[in-house]
Amino acid sequence: MMGRLETQENLFYRFRVDDHVPRDHLLRRIDWLLDFDTIRHELAALYSHTGRPSVDPELMLRMLLIGYLYGIRSERRLVEDVHLNLAYRWFCKLGLEGRVPDRSTFSKNRHGRFAEGDVLRHLFESVVEKCVGFGLVGGTDAAVDGSTIEADANKMRKGTPQEIEKLWSRKEQVQRPVAEYLAKMAEAAPPSEPGPTHKSPKYLSETDPDAAWSVKDGPGRFSYETNYLVDTDNGIIVDVEATPARLSQEIVAAKAMLARSRQRHDFQPDRLAADGSYGTGPFLAWLMKREVTPHVPVLDRQHQSKGKYDLSHFRYDAERDSYTCLEGHEMPLRRIRQDVRMKVYRTDKDTCGACPIKKACTDAPYRTVTRHLDEKVRQSVRDMRHSWQYDESRRRRKKVEMLFAHLKRHLGIRRLRLRGLSGANEEFLLAATAQNLKRLAKMVPC
Repeated sequence: MMGRLETQENLFYRFRVDDHVPRDHLLRRIDWLLDFDTIRHELAALYSHTGRPSVDPELMLRMLLIGYLYGIRSERRLVEDVHLNLAYRWFCKLGLEGRVPDRSTFSKNRHGRFAEGDVLRHLFESVVEKCVGFGLVGGTDAAVDGSTIEADANKMRKGTPQEIEKLWSRKEQVQRPVAEYLAKMAEAAPPSEPGPTHKSPKYLSETDPDAAWSVKDGPGRFSYETNYLVDTDNGIIVDVEATPARLSQEIVAAKAMLARSRQRHDFQPDRLAADGSYGTGPFLAWLMKREVTPHVPVLDRQHQSKGKYDLSHFRYDAERDSYTCLEGHEMPLRRIRQDVRMKVYRTDKDTCGACPIKKACTDAPYRTVTRHLDEKVRQSVRDMRHSWQYDESRRRRKKVEMLFAHLKRHLGIRRLRLRGLSGANEEFLLAATAQNLKRLAKMVPC
């Protein structure tokens, strides 16, 4: 006899959500590692003591973590999934009948209390502290790198800064990312120290002006860069920083992350690995001054001489601080350029004019060579390339690339949903928190 499915509603049910979440479920392994007490204490000052109780901020943070742990990019879909999925309900402590907050709640808190209290930064750092506490952060070897992520900005709605600012001036009201950008530009002070000057951006986005026009990954697009400082013992992300996708911002982010992690986690690596874009003289000197050994390829342009004799054909005399050319003529120091941190050496016009090999040396009236103010540090870093420690650091640096691959492939962070530098910072912090939690859950038995 063929059976028939019959729907029969019972008056009472004996049901516990906890019984239906597997013991080895990722969320169960992560739940006991989270501590919201400190965050709740810091948020308390931002709430009124009277009025109707708000949505619990811990609930919103747990829901956001679910979205980044499982690559749920849409907050509308996140709300629906938390409502239907028993494991998500268990993790959010909603039970069977708990009400899931509306998706608009996230945006209201994102630009309100979460931003004022820097909540997502505190959440990320609390997870890093857990990693330190379990001995997963060695603290001796680290790596730094950045990866570009496409911004939520139409590449066709772009123009020069003058064109875009003129367009904004004709509008009665601009969007939040534009208002934040204009406020920052109004507050920006001129640099107090001499240094390299940066050109104004070629293009500006009409809707997300903090994003930078980048051609790093192919056709031009507006992008941000997520910068990671990673302890290479176990691939733990110690710090993360969001910047516009400009090459010059990578070193700025690296300095900020190293200084912040030293202050908040006492993280002071002995060695730092990075790619060639970090191999500038000032940054290498900055690292050496802080007793961090840079295992970084030196950014060297000495062979870019258009077929003429390069710097290797000139002999440097440290005592006299001068160069000698192939014909034996001395090239004394003529000028020091602090803006590019270079010393300029050259002969005079008469000496070069009578030189028999002038055509192979220069097309100018006289030959000029430059030497970096941090050349001594640069040379010491070049000498490290032949050590086994350098090779080991270069091998460990691959862990950063693996984290970026995981970020884009498994977490789905290929294009941002939020606009503005603050939005990029929120997404990168939550993604790095999710990555650390996954690593922590895998390596620490519950």
